Amino acid sequence: MRHKVVLKILGVLLTMFSTTHLPPMLVAVWYGERGYDTFLLAGALTLFAGAACWWPVRNFHRDLRFRDGFLVVVLFWTVLAAFGSLPFFLSEEVDIGITDAFFESMSGLTTTGATVLTGLDDMPRAILYYRQQLQWLGGMGIIVLAVAVMPMLGVGGMQLYRAETPGPVKNNKLTPRITQTAKALWFIYTGLTAACALGYLAAGMSLFDAVGHSFSTVAIGGFSTHDASMGYFDSALIASIGTVFMLLSGLNFGLHFAAWHNRRVQTYLADPEARVYLLFIAAACVVAVTTLLLTRSYDTHGESVWHGIFQVVSVGTTTGFTTSGFAWWPTFLPVMLIMMSAVGGCASSTAGGMKVVRMILLYKQGRREIHQLIHPQAVVSIKLGNKPVPNQVINSVWGFLALYILSYVSISIAMTATGADLVTAFSSVTACLNNLGPGLGDVALHYAGVTDAGKWLLAFTMLLGRLELFTLLVLFSRSYWTS
Repeated sequence: MRHKVVLKILGVLLTMFSTTHLPPMLVAVWYGERGYDTFLLAGALTLFAGAACWWPVRNFHRDLRFRDGFLVVVLFWTVLAAFGSLPFFLSEEVDIGITDAFFESMSGLTTTGATVLTGLDDMPRAILYYRQQLQWLGGMGIIVLAVAVMPMLGVGGMQLYRAETPGPVKNNKLTPRITQTAKALWFIYTGLTAACALGYLAAGMSLFDAVGHSFSTVAIGGFSTHDASMGYFDSALIASIGTVFMLLSGLNFGLHFAAWHNRRVQTYLADPEARVYLLFIAAACVVAVTTLLLTRSYDTHGESVWHGIFQVVSVGTTTGFTTSGFAWWPTFLPVMLIMMSAVGGCASSTAGGMKVVRMILLYKQGRREIHQLIHPQAVVSIKLGNKPVPNQVINSVWGFLALYILSYVSISIAMTATGADLVTAFSSVTACLNNLGPGLGDVALHYAGVTDAGKWLLAFTMLLGRLELFTLLVLFSRSYWTS
């Protein structure tokens, strides 16, 4: 383990993160708020910490090994969440403790969208903007942004990229060089954000709300500048725009790059994961809308349609926006929706969950096992897009599923030990592990009522889900530290 190179990278990344306190500070000045000094102090403390990490090892030059990348990623997300909590903790207007501040920061950076804050409509705009910005930075993974400037560190960035990028296949790059890949990803990410903001603005949002909600929409985060979330606007047009961009953000960003590069929309439909993803969301929309219409849950058919579609897409992509909420929906719908988040979006997207490609591979593996029960001597290969999938990938998917179920059950039981009832415990773990946000029971609206122990446990769960289990759990392995 090369601790010096890890410390050097951590110092540089923290120093970079300190600059993100400037935009909310400018927002405070623009709106005549007093909270700009909070961000000035938080940024200064972050800058000092980054410099303190970097300065002693500034002259140390060694290559970053792949195993070091895991430690950098986990440390950075943990340390970043800690320093990202400073504005919440230092702000006199927010007035929350360190537990709630860290929970809010971790929720933002992991794009979970679970919040402990209430009274958002009356909060300073600088704080509201900062929450949205946290999600935007975490959406694509701030490590990928750092990879674009890794050459100045004198170390390679592929190790960080492989450790951070979500999905079962991590070796595919959009461009031959990793720095070009990171720049391509952020070009697409920024472009989608700008287009989403313009759409919201044209649909009637204010500039502040349009920018803030575009951040959390493309990041698939779910934070809002209003307590009522998207329900505050009560607009089918705004909901439609949000639905489109949530669906786009739930797709593999590699597909966006390929479609833009080839100038062909058919690129999306040619991808098996994208087809299953869209069909899965469409089928859930049909079920939800039909149930809402039959039970007359809304006053008009039109409301049932747009509320149903928006809420299914929001939960299915693990965004977590709500209009009128879904916890009160009739019959099986609330449970169906929250379980949908376990599937999530496509690999290499900003969505959470297990990812659609893993579910496809699990289904194909199940079919192969059934076929081989009937024909024991048959040799059946699993293909994805007419390409054989290596057995090591299949084994990795099975291992992921086993760890996912074990983690889900263990953490849910631990949540009940903190005093949460069964519905609240299991739904909050489901929402946090899949980076969804809203749950059922006492966490349907916010997480303010969860105990401090429960919040720390759920913060760990958010990180576990964001890094897709292996990246975090590998650090708990003895062999990682001894071999």
